[in-house]
Amino acid sequence: MAKNYGELAFSPEVKELQEKLGSRTNYARMERDTYVDGLTENEIDFIAERDSFYMATIGTNNYPYIQHRGGPKGFLKVLDSKRIGFIDFRGNMQYISIGNIATNHNVALIMVDYPTRARLKIYAKATIIELKDDRELYKLLDLDEYKFRPERMMVFEVEAYDWNCPQHITARYTLEDIDEFLKAQLEHIKQLKEEVKNLQAKIKELAR
Repeated sequence: MAKNYGELAFSPEVKELQEKLGSRTNYARMERDTYVDGLTENEIDFIAERDSFYMATIGTNNYPYIQHRGGPKGFLKVLDSKRIGFIDFRGNMQYISIGNIATNHNVALIMVDYPTRARLKIYAKATIIELKDDRELYKLLDLDEYKFRPERMMVFEVEAYDWNCPQHITARYTLEDIDEFLKAQLEHIKQLKEEVKNLQAKIKELAR
């Protein structure tokens, strides 16, 4: 595993621009001092809560292709500190990402937690695994109570990762998030309604 995100992200052309625009000193320090061997508990917990991510692959035409992958929360599973994987569901059957990975295993992943405005970037090597070839892996990646048509599995060998700053990430919330936020308020409203109902009953009883 490449233990430094800058080693992969900062090509000579990138470094030249950093030098020209005044950010090279900070990023040179990042390359020199930042070494992480595998995912930590922080990244593992973050990945486990994702219900989507973005994946970039590169085709033989040298164009990148960015695809949104989604599913129930936790569909992307951490297999160990250096591997994450998921079951590839049946989609629109264009197979662009799969075709790209067949000739170039390098991928880039971006995962975003919109409520907290946190973003994790990952460089990885992708491997496509057919369902029939590893039933034990399928058991590890399988999802309970979620209807899907599996086509294959995909495993990412994590090469490097980095956390992005929250600047310009707009906070967004799912219906599930909103329901959770409102749960306490709704319970309080229910309690108040019950108290009002009881008071009205007592008033009627006193008025007789």
